[in-house]
Amino acid sequence: MSATHTEEAHTGPIKNPKQLLMAVFFSFVVPVFVIIGLVQYVSSADKAGAGASQTEMAKAQRLQKIGLVEIRDANRPLRSGEEVFKGQCAACHATGAAGAPKFADAAAWGPRLAQGLEGLVHSALKGKGAMAPQGGGDFNDTEIARGVVYMANAAGGKFEEPKAPAAEGAAAEGAAAPAN
Repeated sequence: MSATHTEEAHTGPIKNPKQLLMAVFFSFVVPVFVIIGLVQYVSSADKAGAGASQTEMAKAQRLQKIGLVEIRDANRPLRSGEEVFKGQCAACHATGAAGAPKFADAAAWGPRLAQGLEGLVHSALKGKGAMAPQGGGDFNDTEIARGVVYMANAAGGKFEEPKAPAAEGAAAEGAAAPAN
């Protein structure tokens, strides 16, 4: 049996280094490029988000504006402290919700009044504890300050209601302007 046995029976189809390189190339490199091509093909389609059946509406939602600009009348009269209190502050300060000092409760407002008007207005505009910042809402900073003065004075404070900043600036400009 060993006499009829030859070496060619135990060798593979690869006979030289060139055939080995070609086998490696076609076995590993070509499938990688085929997979990359398939991934490109599948991911290149313009698809709507998951669950969106209307592609135009889904695209419009993705492209919607982030912010908005609201134009207000800068010359409107400032609201009084009472109006600001009723519109913004009463929700918590009328009932004492979330630890807010109740309106006209001198004992609760006493330590806060010691901060002075500037400290109270700063707390109202920037927020404190459970109270969210009030700046930038329906009321401007002067109106918020008027609301703070209204609540503080109802609890025994002696603060003066802030005036409109534009009126003060106009009065200062009028006094400084030379006469013709």
